[in-house]
Amino acid sequence: MNEDKLMEQAKSMLQQAYVPYSRFPVGAALLTDDGKVYKGCNIENAAFPVSCCAERVAIFKAISEGERNFNSMAVIANTDRPVPPCGSCRQVMSEFFNQDMTVLIGNRDGEMKEVTVKELLPFSFNQDDLTDGQEN
Repeated sequence: MNEDKLMEQAKSMLQQAYVPYSRFPVGAALLTDDGKVYKGCNIENAAFPVSCCAERVAIFKAISEGERNFNSMAVIANTDRPVPPCGSCRQVMSEFFNQDMTVLIGNRDGEMKEVTVKELLPFSFNQDDLTDGQEN
């Protein structure tokens, strides 16, 4: 699937977003290595900390279905600049995605920027940090 089609999949999720508080819809589409697409939108809650971003919805849907091999992800919002994922989403991406995996970020005008997971979170906390900190 090419970048434009993946971004269109993400864009299709903007209308599904549940954003009565922020009025800031975000859509995401995650492409697996075998060509499946898992889509997500942000879902808010009056208790803001329990809300979930579009990127994490798509990732968690894929993980819950047994997927572990990912090719790329597209994220879009109605913003002036291509929308970057929040810090929580970047940390989740660093857990499940290869550091060189492509993340496409887009805006309302069709502008698209390609970044890697490593560029989004260059000094991420990871599984190795957990074992390094354990006493023997």
